[in-house]
Amino acid sequence: MTMAMWQRAAAAALAAISMAAAAYAVGQPAASSGANAGANPVANTAAKPAGAPIRLALIEGMSGPFANAGAAVERNLRFGVEQANAHGGVKLADGAHPFELVVLDSKGSTEEALTQLRAAADRHIGYVMQGNSSAVAAALIGAIDKQNSREPDNRALFLNYSADDPALTNAGCSFWHFRFDAHAGMRMDALADVIQRDRAVKKVYLLNQDYSFGHDVSSLARSTLASKRPDIAVVGDEFHPIGRVKDFAPYIAKIRASGADAVITGNWGNDLTLLVKAAREQGLDTKFYTFYGNSLGAPAALGDAGVGHVIAVADWHPNAGGAASDAWYAAFRARFPAAHDDYPVLRMPLMIETLAAAMNRAGSADPTAVARALEGLRVDNGFHASWMRADDHQLIQPLYVMEMDKAGTPGVRFDNEGSGYGFRTVLALSPERTIAPTVCRMRRP
Repeated sequence: MTMAMWQRAAAAALAAISMAAAAYAVGQPAASSGANAGANPVANTAAKPAGAPIRLALIEGMSGPFANAGAAVERNLRFGVEQANAHGGVKLADGAHPFELVVLDSKGSTEEALTQLRAAADRHIGYVMQGNSSAVAAALIGAIDKQNSREPDNRALFLNYSADDPALTNAGCSFWHFRFDAHAGMRMDALADVIQRDRAVKKVYLLNQDYSFGHDVSSLARSTLASKRPDIAVVGDEFHPIGRVKDFAPYIAKIRASGADAVITGNWGNDLTLLVKAAREQGLDTKFYTFYGNSLGAPAALGDAGVGHVIAVADWHPNAGGAASDAWYAAFRARFPAAHDDYPVLRMPLMIETLAAAMNRAGSADPTAVARALEGLRVDNGFHASWMRADDHQLIQPLYVMEMDKAGTPGVRFDNEGSGYGFRTVLALSPERTIAPTVCRMRRP
């Protein structure tokens, strides 16, 4: 769409929301049937908050092999911060306070991430955000646990938007950690529901990054397929170095030789883009069941070869449909109109809105009080209902399984990153249908 078309779409969608009966409701515990009336996060504005900023530290790889993923995260979080501030910021006893995003470059390294965490602690920043690596997330959670125990006057919360290792909200759960993405088990269950119906799939190749999350995807794929499609043979289960492979052609050759009908991969960032690009160049006629096949250049890299062949799973996507969803997407595109910036990730701005609601609920920006307020918090923006499960601090939200196709085909109104290709919903799961059990034994202060 042109910029003028986006502006017209945004105006029309916002007008529809203004007339809709469904309002934006935040701040209720999940067990409650009531809802506080609130402002729609796209449509409303309020007086500019004048209090001291509440700083949020983003610790992410802003340089190195996954710099593009880091930049996309920053855009989404900045959009969330700007939206929250436009709605009046956080209302505390001494007045309204804005959020301030502080970006700290981990260079994709666990050691550097820990160094940046120490820098954030030295500045008494009480909120740390990260997600593009479960290994880094685990290290940060461990360090924050120690910090909060040793320095009770300098505590921090860890807000996780993408680190999907199930252990982080299971055996490794922490009171100081909140996950806003569906974990790998929840995503795999959704993908497997679609694979279960695809009787053409008889052989599957597993290809994943060689770190905790990639190994989780592999083991979850095996166990879930054994449960839902025991007739499928796993003909390959391979791991590659994360962020270091420049040519995936040898891997594509192995997939072809295996006779696989489908590939399951949790790859993300350049590791996904280069993988699907190699598949296109070698003409591999195999379905890709992915966690992130709709992200960061992957549709453009695949082109026509991805049509009907690439399946992805996400908490939301631009073609999810509905006036409120369209308005949110139009607002994001109006803020970031460049085609290469067209990668909205709803859960990231939603995380900021949920944090603001928790602070309002607590009447405080103190991390301990806010953590307690986050537990059980329900958010419904009119098109994406979610709640933070108190048992393990895992957000429960909808999930969509999508199939790639050309923009303009039924169900694909919008493309990705100006590529001419987008995704249509093949399976929409309500929050209740995404709930996974947990073995978390939360230890609260």
